This record gives sequence, structure tokens and C-alpha cells, in this order.
Amino acid sequence: MIKLVIATKNRGKVQEIRGLLGIGALKNVEVLSLVEMPTIGQPRETGKTFSENARIKAVYYAGVFKALCIADDSGLAVDVLGGRPGVRSARYAGEGASDERNNTHLLEDLNPHPRPWKAAFVCVAACALPGRVVAETTGRIGGEILPAPRGAGGFGYDPLFLVEGTGKTMAELPTEEKNRISHRGQAIRQMIAELKNQGILG
Repeated sequence: MIKLVIATKNRGKVQEIRGLLGIGALKNVEVLSLVEMPTIGQPRETGKTFSENARIKAVYYAGVFKALCIADDSGLAVDVLGGRPGVRSARYAGEGASDERNNTHLLEDLNPHPRPWKAAFVCVAACALPGRVVAETTGRIGGEILPAPRGAGGFGYDPLFLVEGTGKTMAELPTEEKNRISHRGQAIRQMIAELKNQGILG
């Protein structure tokens, strides 16, 4: 039995990634997250890119738990803000900021700029075994930011993000459709395929 740790305590992310891993029909794999693991310290996410932060987390937790570990760093990149919030998406309004506060802060920053506010969700996933990164994948989905939230699903900036070509925000999409097209969905599906190709997963 292979132990695979999802390196996050964000329950929204855990649920989403578990669902995506299920798509791969993985055999002999026990999927855990930091929610179920013993409480330990966290690595400092000092990277300037999604890739650097994903790698930092994957290597750290793979070493601590002596297990295969998938970590992702993802966020929102808004064109008119020069790619912000970017790697600071989860703490855009400050450390420990709620989703609501981050959304409000984003709209405050966008207010002086004319619409449409073009943006993209970006996700970089890294997978590590103790001491080394074995795979890295990237997903991206384009859209624009709305001036008010819509939809009750998802988390983070989902209610503000109008997905290109759908007429719906990420928070209005059914879970299955979101997983199929989302930035994280793209990255995790590519990751599963890469790990199977390497023979790490069956």
C-alpha cells in the first residue's frame, strides 16, 4: 500500500484533489491529507513563483512523513494588477485573511481600473519522495473578475471568477464540471498520468 499525502489543510482543496485522484482509479494507494496527519511545523513558502512554493512544500512533507507527497501552489493572476495576487492569493489581505476579506481587498484594488478585469487561475503541482521532486505539472484557466460574487460553491476567489466561455463563475459550476476544467483539475490529472508513466502509481 502506497501512502500518498496531500500537503494541505484547506478542506476545500482536500475535497477537490481527493475527487480528482479518484478519477485516476488508483489502486493500492492510501490518500491522506494534513488534516489527518500529526500536527507539525510548516515550511516557509519563500518562493517567488507557484513552482518554487509547490516544490518547497512537497519536499518538506515527503521528508517529514516518509511518503509520496503532492503539494500545489495556486492562485489568481489579474492582468491589470500585473499578475497579483499571485503567490500571495491566500493572504492577499494579510496573514490569516478570510476568503471574504481577500475578495473585498481584490475588488478595492480593481475599482480604479476599467472592466473587463481579465484574469487566470494558475496551479502548479509538485510531487516528491523524500529528498527529491519526481514530477511537476501546471494548469491554467482564463476568465475575468466580476464586481460582485455569484454562486455558493467553491472557495477562495471562485465566486468572483467568471470562467471563460461558460457564462458562470467557478462557484456556480457543478463540482464535476469544475474538476474537469479547473486549473487544479488540469494539474492533478497531468500529475496522475506522469506518476503512472514513471511507475510510481499503479
